[in-house]
Amino acid sequence: MRTRTLALAAATALAATGLTLPLAAGASAAPAGATPPTKADFNGDGYEDLAVGVPGAGVGGKAKAGYVSVVWGGPEGLRPKGAVRISQATANVPGTPEAGDRFGASVAVADFDGDGLTDLAVGAPGEDVDGKADAGNATVVYGTKTGFGKANSAGRGAKAKDSYGNALAAADFNGDKRFDLAIGGTDKVVVNYDPRAAKTEPGMGDRMGGRAPVLSTGDFDDDGLADLAVAYYTKQQPYTQSHVQLYRYDKQEKRLLLSWSNSNGATSAFATGDFNGDGLDDLALGNCREIADENIDDPCGPEELTKGGGVHIRYGNPNGSFGSRTQTLNQDTPGVPGVAEKGDGFGEAVTARDIDNDGFTDLIIGAPGEAIGSKKGAGSVTVLHGAKKGILDADDELGDGEADGYAFQQDTNQIPGTAETGDRFGAALVTGDYDNDGKPELATAAPGEDASAGGVWVSPDVLPPGTTTVTPKSLNLPVSSTALTYGAVLGH
Repeated sequence: MRTRTLALAAATALAATGLTLPLAAGASAAPAGATPPTKADFNGDGYEDLAVGVPGAGVGGKAKAGYVSVVWGGPEGLRPKGAVRISQATANVPGTPEAGDRFGASVAVADFDGDGLTDLAVGAPGEDVDGKADAGNATVVYGTKTGFGKANSAGRGAKAKDSYGNALAAADFNGDKRFDLAIGGTDKVVVNYDPRAAKTEPGMGDRMGGRAPVLSTGDFDDDGLADLAVAYYTKQQPYTQSHVQLYRYDKQEKRLLLSWSNSNGATSAFATGDFNGDGLDDLALGNCREIADENIDDPCGPEELTKGGGVHIRYGNPNGSFGSRTQTLNQDTPGVPGVAEKGDGFGEAVTARDIDNDGFTDLIIGAPGEAIGSKKGAGSVTVLHGAKKGILDADDELGDGEADGYAFQQDTNQIPGTAETGDRFGAALVTGDYDNDGKPELATAAPGEDASAGGVWVSPDVLPPGTTTVTPKSLNLPVSSTALTYGAVLGH
């Protein structure tokens, strides 16, 4: 690993948001080419907060009713003291906790009402709506100086098993300087262009086999508007289909239209960033893999680079030809720590952040299936630095096409705990400046920790020294009849 000075401007870019809104008054400017930052600061005290969806938790005796755990930032970083739980039993939140609602199955953060405080969008795909089982619902809970206040439904499924809220993403798609909310459901994505009410418009629709789509946002065609990235697949004989697609807002049609599509591939996670510092948003596909029986267009790069999970990066292009330049890597790529092994799940979680303030976004990759010694599925995290040619820099001093990075896991010095079978360290990732010192922290989930009670490891400067933990025990969370898997859903 090259020696680097770790510093970052005080403003924060949350993982995979790709937001294209102007900075609020007083916010710090992002480096040239970086997407403007959003801070997950729900109470406006200047410290970012962490939202953790816990859809498997019981509420009021209702199994898997679900809640969101919000841990407040402060001078010492994330502090368990004063953490709150938001559920459908919370004052002002619409609905009633019911078994299987899975409130917190997805979480997104943005300032939806324009008051300068971050708001919380929560998906509950198991919510019954007007007697329609699992129609699903998305709720927005608004931040206030004292925590959280009013709330409203931002999208309700129209029929049984619509599963609205199994995925969420926020950005300004139509250019009106307000955040919109994309809501994933069964075989469709809808968009709410004013999440203060429950009216949704069609986004995209196709057969996803009942799976939650993978969503991200970014201005990939450099037209000044945020685009919506969607990945999904279905594998049901004789029907097999998989896509990674981009949708952009058409001002004449007044809706999102398909602008780019790549067939035959699927991904576990997206991360948006400017990895080569050219001012254009790029898209990283974590654990990219081919789904269909025939290789139609080599959607994930060379097949040998997907062993153990590969990360496929498509770079933005100013003339609209998104993804004409690509890079693919796995743990056998020069400069990437580790060895590619079947089941590693390298890229099942990805996030992006310029952690050293050099103008290049860096890529953080989770491999929750990684074996540490004989401990299968213990998990690990890899950090790869961006450079002028991207994550693989052909002109880098390390060599032709090498990566520059480092990795850590629970057996790494100064990481609390011990790597154990099934911990799944790295299953979810998000960054934030929780102590407001101008440097980022990385929150890494290990949902299998402690018999699947779960937990989150918080690493200052995205390095092991000073790492602390947030666990159900430290938060005094109530005992649940089902595994909490705390950290499996992290807000971004």
